[in-house]
Amino acid sequence: MTTPDNAADTPAETPAASAGPSADAAPTATGVAAQDWDTASVDPQYRAAVVDLLGALAYGELAAFERLAEDAKLAPTLADKAELAKMASAEFHHFERLRDRLSAVGAEPTEAMDPFVAALDGFHRQTAPSDWLEGLVKAYVGDSIASDFYREVAARLDADTRRLVLAVLDDTGHASFAVEKVRAAIDADPRVGGRLALWARRLMGEALSQSQRVVADRDALSTMLVGGVADGFDLAEVGRMFSRITEAHTKRMAALGLAA
Repeated sequence: MTTPDNAADTPAETPAASAGPSADAAPTATGVAAQDWDTASVDPQYRAAVVDLLGALAYGELAAFERLAEDAKLAPTLADKAELAKMASAEFHHFERLRDRLSAVGAEPTEAMDPFVAALDGFHRQTAPSDWLEGLVKAYVGDSIASDFYREVAARLDADTRRLVLAVLDDTGHASFAVEKVRAAIDADPRVGGRLALWARRLMGEALSQSQRVVADRDALSTMLVGGVADGFDLAEVGRMFSRITEAHTKRMAALGLAA
């Protein structure tokens, strides 16, 4: 998953960030979204939902660090290897911020992450790239879909939690790096485009299924999304949310030079 530090709530204009739906486009904050953590967390169900969300994000960042470190082994040049190593380091720093926040709100980080290990590890097993280019597309497409989902959720969070979530979803540079390398590979051999387009469509399906499974398995998160906690989504809005995520995916595919 790509991500910021103290970046403001408006994400940087990278290919991934600009293509995806933005929490900052939401209407003026009301309800929980206008509160700080101390006020909003009085509701135990809301607190449980946020702990789940931060736990899922923390494990996602830790898994991203591990995956980028592995992908670096497939890099064709030393410069590419160094670039991925730098991105892996950024992901680990994001993980540390989430881990520290979980501790600060009285949650044990390992326990908060544990419910999401099986689903995320399963996704990565089912979508293991076979080469360097597939790894780049996976990081750009798969991580961006997850980031879009969490940005949508962030619009319904208290101001303190929203700021942190948007910070750890900012792009680490992987988006422009992946676009440059993939487009260059397609220019060199147009046949590569067809294979990578099929791969990206598979990633899209797996990523959406995984997001839905994660939410369905966690009562507090699912309740927040369908409107049972504070300013959650209603069922119709959940459908619109996934439509926006799909539209953003189509734009990213175009940026890569691939057919959606």
